[in-house]
Formats: sequence, C-alpha cells, structure tokens
Amino acid sequence: MVKLSEISNIIENYAPSSLKMDFDNVGLLIGDRDRNINRVLIALEITEQVIDEAVEINAELIVTHHPVLFSLKSITPETPQGKRVMKLLEHKISAICMHTNLDIVSGGVNDALAAIAGLSVIGPLADGGIDQSGKIYGIGRTGKLGRKMPMSEFLAFLKNALHTNGLRYYDSGRPVYHVAVGGGSCGEYLEEAVKLGCDTFLTADIKYDSFLDARYYQLNLIDGDHFCTENVVTPVLLRWLSKAFPDLNVQISKSHGQTVQFF
Repeated sequence: MVKLSEISNIIENYAPSSLKMDFDNVGLLIGDRDRNINRVLIALEITEQVIDEAVEINAELIVTHHPVLFSLKSITPETPQGKRVMKLLEHKISAICMHTNLDIVSGGVNDALAAIAGLSVIGPLADGGIDQSGKIYGIGRTGKLGRKMPMSEFLAFLKNALHTNGLRYYDSGRPVYHVAVGGGSCGEYLEEAVKLGCDTFLTADIKYDSFLDARYYQLNLIDGDHFCTENVVTPVLLRWLSKAFPDLNVQISKSHGQTVQFF
C-alpha cells in the first residue's frame, strides 16, 4: 500500500511546485492525503474518457500534466470542467497535476520533446539556466541535430516520432540543424529562438501572426500539435513513479489522444 501523500511528495521532489508560473495550479488538487493508492493512471489531461478508464481499471489516482482545477468558480454539471470534477468526486478518484513546473524542470516536458526531436540539448529557450547540480531548467529547450537535414526530411521524422496525424509548418528553405522546442503553446517565444540563432522552432497552437513573423525572420516553424508535443512526457512520469514505487500499478492512459483532425 502507498499513501497518496507519499506519491505527492515524490512528484514534488521530481517537479517542485516552486518552479511553476504564478498563474498556475499544481500539486495534489483532489484527494485525501491519507488514502491508500494501489493503481495510478497517467494522462496528459483529465477528460471524461480518462475518468471512465480510471473507473474501469479501478485506479484511485490520476496523474496529469494539465490541471483539472483551473480558474474554477463553480462545480456544476453545466460546464465541462465542473462535470469532470463531479465525476472524480463521485468515484473517489484523486488528482495530482504538474503543469508549468513540469515544463520547466530538468527532465520534464521539454527535455522529453527535445529527445523525441533528436536534439542534443544546449540550454533553455527562455527564463532559465543551469542549477547547482548542472541540470538545465527553464521554458523550452534549444539543441542541435547530429547533422543538417532538409525540412521535408525533418518533418517526416517528426510526424512519425510525435505520432501526430498532421503538421502545420512554414519552410524557410534553410536546412534544419539548430532547433528550439517548446511543448504546448510557446509561440510567444519565437523571437527568443531567433535571438539564440536557431533555424527551426517546434511548438504548438501557433497563431497566424507567428507564421508571418517566421517568414520575416526566415525561421522554419512547425506546429506539432499541443497534445503531441506534450504527451511525450507521460512515459517520463511512468518511469518516475515506477522507480519510486516498484509495487505500485502504474499505467498510461489509452483513451486520451490527439483531438485535432486534418481533412
């Protein structure tokens, strides 16, 4: 038996809440710290489908990247967020969420994304540095590929690596080598990528104006989808919890996937 408090403490050690951005809501958001946990479900987000999956496998805890409680003013079934919270409470399922702290911490979302993209990491994209133990932290990551490659080759590689059903992109004509990555919505850091000398920027939720800016700066720009650029961290969470609690049943959700479709 593992106490919910033990799991919460281990997660805090891996992704300290002190790293989160001011607007964020992270940590143990739903649940009794003294409750015994036997089975954990990991997902990017707590959707109704994920809750149903947790009920089906008898998971007492869901661990996610996106917070289930965010700017919540009421809990009623009339809103998607309220309905999800009510369903969690009904089935006595706890929730631990790591959001921007998991983006920023060494070994979190952005290091996982950089690894998937085949990069040797150089440093953070913004607002970070190297801690006392020599680990890189901050928003996004920058790194280099083992060799220069045409954009078309890199896109084909990424589409397969991210398991995405499509990529939006701007091809500047420059080869891909020095790459910045930002899991989820990091389009606002485009100019940081330019200042750091990157030729390519991979992120998600890219706006029209950012594509225009990419053309101006002649920067390769790739929208890899919010889910696909962040879901890469779920195997990391699985490793963290399995290492800390070998006897705990931990599994990654099979019900939550890419929502965006391309015609």
